[in-house]
Parts: sequence; C-alpha cells; structure tokens
Amino acid sequence: MTSHPTDHPHGDTAPTDLTGPAPPVRTRLPLTPAPVLLLVAVALTDLLTPDWLHVSPVMAAVPVLAAALLPMWATTALACAALALTALLQMAAGQLGRPDSDVVLGTLAVVGLASLATCSLRRRRERQLRQVRSVAETAQRALMHPLPGRIRSLALCGVYLPAESEARIGGDFYEALKTPYGTRILIGDVRGKGLTAVEASANLLGAFRELADREASLARVAQGLDSRARREIAALDGQGTQALFTERFATALLVEFPPGEAVARIVHCGHPEPLVVRAGQVRAHLPDRPGPPLGLGDLLAVEPVATTLPFAPGDRLLLYTDGFVEARDRRGRFYDLPAHARTHADRPLPAMVSALRRALLHHVDGDLGDDAALVALERLP
Repeated sequence: MTSHPTDHPHGDTAPTDLTGPAPPVRTRLPLTPAPVLLLVAVALTDLLTPDWLHVSPVMAAVPVLAAALLPMWATTALACAALALTALLQMAAGQLGRPDSDVVLGTLAVVGLASLATCSLRRRRERQLRQVRSVAETAQRALMHPLPGRIRSLALCGVYLPAESEARIGGDFYEALKTPYGTRILIGDVRGKGLTAVEASANLLGAFRELADREASLARVAQGLDSRARREIAALDGQGTQALFTERFATALLVEFPPGEAVARIVHCGHPEPLVVRAGQVRAHLPDRPGPPLGLGDLLAVEPVATTLPFAPGDRLLLYTDGFVEARDRRGRFYDLPAHARTHADRPLPAMVSALRRALLHHVDGDLGDDAALVALERLP
C-alpha cells in the first residue's frame, strides 16, 4: 500500500475514544470542609454545655479526619488549632493545669503527630497511585490505539471501561485499520484477567495489524488469529502453566467495509452478535455459521466464514464485549443495550456512545464486574 505523508494507518481525523475508568460514586471534595466544621461544632458545644460536661476531648477527631482528607499543611494547621482551642476551652472552664486537662492536651498532641505521619503516608501512596495510573494509561495507548474519528466514509467512536478503575487496562481490545481491502475492525475479549489477559490482547492485536494488511480474505485473517492464539496456548503449556485450557481463549468479531460497496462483511468468532441500527430500529445480526473462539479452532471442525450485511449511508453498527450486556444492577437485572441504543439512535454518533457509557455506569452504580468495550460505526454519505 502506498503511503502518503498525510495518511495514518488508523484513519483520517482525530481520535474519538471515550476511554477511561468508571468514575467513583463518591468523591472526597464535598468532605473537605468536614474537619473545620467539626472543630467549630466541638468548640461551640463545649461552650454551651454545663461546666460538668466537657466535650473538648472530641477535638482529637479533627486532625484524624484532616489527615484522611486534606494536604499536609492543612492537617498541620488543624492539629495545632485543635490543641490551642482545647487549651483555651480548658482555661475558660478553669480546668487548665489539672491532671485530667494535661492528659487531654497530651493526647491531642500525640494524636496530632500521628495524624501528620498518617497524612504523609497517604500523600505518598497517592503519588504512587498517580504514577501507576500514568504507566497504565501509557501501556494502554501502546497496546490499543485510540480509534480515529473517521476512516474513508466510515465514522467511528469507541469506549473502553476496565472493571478495575485503578487498572485502566484489561482483557478487552479493539482496533480499526485502513487496509488495501477496505476498513477492517477487530473487537475481542480475552478469557481471564490480569497480566496474562493483557499479554494475550497485545499478541492478538499485533497479529491483527499484520494480517489485516496482508490477507485479502477476512476469514483468512480470523484463521491467522486463531493460529496465533493456539501457538500462545501451546507456549503456556510448555511453560507448565497451571491455568485451565478453557481459560485460554478469546472471543472476537471481525468486520470489513470494502471500498466502493455499501456492505459490511462480518466474521463471528464466538463473540456477542453486533447490533444494527437502521432507521431508528435496532436488531442483532445473528451469524449463519458462527466460528469458534480464537484458540479453540483445532477442537471444532468449523472454519470462520464471512457473512455479508447491507450497510448503506446512515446505517450504524454497534460492536461490544460481554461487559456491556452482562452488567447487572443491584437487583440482578442485566443492562439492556439494545433498548438504550434504540433510545439514543437519533443522536450523533459520539453523543450516542457517551449516552450508552453513562447509562451503563448508572445501571451498575459505577461498579463494573467485568471490562466493557464498545465500538460504534456509521456509514457516512
């Protein structure tokens, strides 16, 4: 394929990935004034209660709360303020200098020092977490390239949500390439989790980038991916890996949009069927002859076969992993992707994908049980 200075193997416009972890349901920001409010509440309560009731020892909770929520300088200031204010309250009540007062002030000093140490440790852990997140984000971009906004006459938009919000990376993967045979898309889900799944995803994506540009037949691309997966399984067996064989495979869906044709060719490899959005209606495209998952091709006497689907301007195709359809809410109800897609079918493609992402996170209350990936495609005029 001839390369031009303005060409990019992934597309023609800026990336449109809505990739990122599920946002936390609760944030720390609304709680930041809590230590100051507690300081004021304890001081006012101690002043307004009778002389025989002293609540000033509760001041010890102020630096503890500050250490969990605020930076070091604010924790130091509140620890000193709590100690000084308690001494003033003891003086006003005529208690300063008594043994019980000395015990309260000594306890506040010890708790303040312990809170400073705790705050320092928390800040160090947060810095380490930021570094880990940065490395994970870099690794994800190296592993899974951001989707372009457009390839030829095809608009694209994707979203990737790892189950572990701190990990930023998992076993789901997708890729979109401009090849001599048209635009080719891959989406898949590696069975299993952790570094083993990430390594398998990297191997399959690397194989797809090579095969998609070399093989004229999409079915041959799927066969090449299956061969690569089986070689990886054999290598793991040779290393004496104890994982079950059934944990070593990947489901995948390959889609090809040949140039000059208003069709899409699809090869199913044990993956959830795509959704076709046409004229506001959403239906699943069921394969005539589904192929086996990648890595299990030698167990089944079935070869991957490409099926052809009409794909005219205005039509959309939703490719997704099982994390989008197997996610459950607290009452055990599955996320209804077709229904949500039907609701947002008339919106622009990025807005539709954003709405599906928000609806999924709302459905699971921000707690995904599995990685979830979705790629939306639209044929432009």
